[in-house]
Amino acid sequence: MSEQLTSILTISLGAILINNFIFSQFLGCCPFLGCSSKVETASGMGLAVVFVMGLASAICYVVNLLLVKLGLAFLQTLAFILVIAALVQFVEMFLKKMVPSLYSALGIYLPLITTNCAVLGVVLLNVQNDYNFIESVVYGITGGLGFMLAIVLFASVRERIDFSDYPECFEGFPICLITAGLLALAFMGFNGMKIF
Repeated sequence: MSEQLTSILTISLGAILINNFIFSQFLGCCPFLGCSSKVETASGMGLAVVFVMGLASAICYVVNLLLVKLGLAFLQTLAFILVIAALVQFVEMFLKKMVPSLYSALGIYLPLITTNCAVLGVVLLNVQNDYNFIESVVYGITGGLGFMLAIVLFASVRERIDFSDYPECFEGFPICLITAGLLALAFMGFNGMKIF
């Protein structure tokens, strides 16, 4: 197997399972907890984050090359935030026009993708890990898929919890945090995984 393909496979599995942005790096917890009451809403938020993370990784790679070439590398974070904000505005306009039910279901959490630290984290980690263009895009997309996997799993568990018996003191947010902690523990089982 070629070295590039091995690298892409390692990045993909790492972003989805081993270094999941929610369960391992604890990035993007706000929309994770806020948009996970129903599977439909969670999957919509997950798709929006996958789109924004993948596109942001591609565009920010080019922006970073330009900033480094001009000697303005100190403006990386600011430039990345501006790119992410523009992408989220595009997604928001698209959803408002094409899928108004999802747009209203996501509510305030859709514009909050702009400040979702998972989206900013993926582009900063691309620079930190010195990924090339393909690796950056793969990491962005698979990081978004890992986020989507986490939020959809959590939403499906939350839907089942509504019909379960548990002590009254755990009603509401405490049972959500316990559930998120148990899912994070389950994902820790992937830490010892070796690909080749």
